[in-house]
Amino acid sequence: MGRVFDTIDDELSSWIAAQPLFFVATAPLAGDGLVNVSPRGLDCLSVLGPRQVGWIDSTGSGVETIAHLRENGRITVMWCAFSDAPRVVRVHGRGRVCMPGSKEYDELLALHPKQPSPRAAVVVDAVRISDSCGFGVPLMELVGERTQMFRWAQSKGPAGVASYRESRNAVSLDGLPGLPP
Repeated sequence: MGRVFDTIDDELSSWIAAQPLFFVATAPLAGDGLVNVSPRGLDCLSVLGPRQVGWIDSTGSGVETIAHLRENGRITVMWCAFSDAPRVVRVHGRGRVCMPGSKEYDELLALHPKQPSPRAAVVVDAVRISDSCGFGVPLMELVGERTQMFRWAQSKGPAGVASYRESRNAVSLDGLPGLPP
């Protein structure tokens, strides 16, 4: 059943927008480096063009995606249908990190202004866009979004979030540069 798409057309864009969760996979160049897969939600992603997606990356306990993209740009973004018809969509591509104050960051943040603690934007230019059956993905019901990240960011305040990033997001697990100081 799998198909390869030339572009993210209106139907596929609408389907992607309806998914409350997506996954991001990256890896360092080093053969012994750690492959990373991260879940993303909180309505942070947009289809930016026929072969481009992007999201606001919120402060987290690690910085693997950012570090790997800064090193080599390789990335896969994946969505799964947890309700309705089974489907898995993947965008394999080249990603880049856009820091606050850059045009791409500002444009993405304007699309998703209610992010709890935005630290960067990630923009992915698709090399391959495809889907597959998703028959192995379970049916699940969405209860709602978690609110812990919003409460955490609010309790820390801007200075506390910045301090957290300096201590926890400067270097990846493999020692690659993460967020610049």
